[in-house]
Amino acid sequence: MQKWIMSGVLTIAVVMAIVLMFTLPGKEQVAEEEKPTMPEVTMDAAAAEATVKEQGCISCHGDQLQGAVGPNLQKIGSQLSAEEIYTIITKGKGGMPSFKDKLKAEEIANVAQWLAEKK
Repeated sequence: MQKWIMSGVLTIAVVMAIVLMFTLPGKEQVAEEEKPTMPEVTMDAAAAEATVKEQGCISCHGDQLQGAVGPNLQKIGSQLSAEEIYTIITKGKGGMPSFKDKLKAEEIANVAQWLAEKK
């Protein structure tokens, strides 16, 4: 009797595993869904620089973006696109916090475009 119960439980577990394998999203799909969409804005360098200073970015990235606790951003545009920078600022990365609740999407996009120009 116990063999029949155990084989039934095992069969149910296998069926559930197969169903989950085909219905759960893949790693690429999840990454794409979590990627925020950068709004189109006209870059305003003065506003971007003011935002960076007001938000305290210089405390980690340095007053000349030379890096301190956070990485050097003086030539970040040669490594990352504006969209990639936008995603990092929006979601955060490593020790960097997310700014999606502190800044408007347009402000983040402006800063991202400003940083992307640094090559």
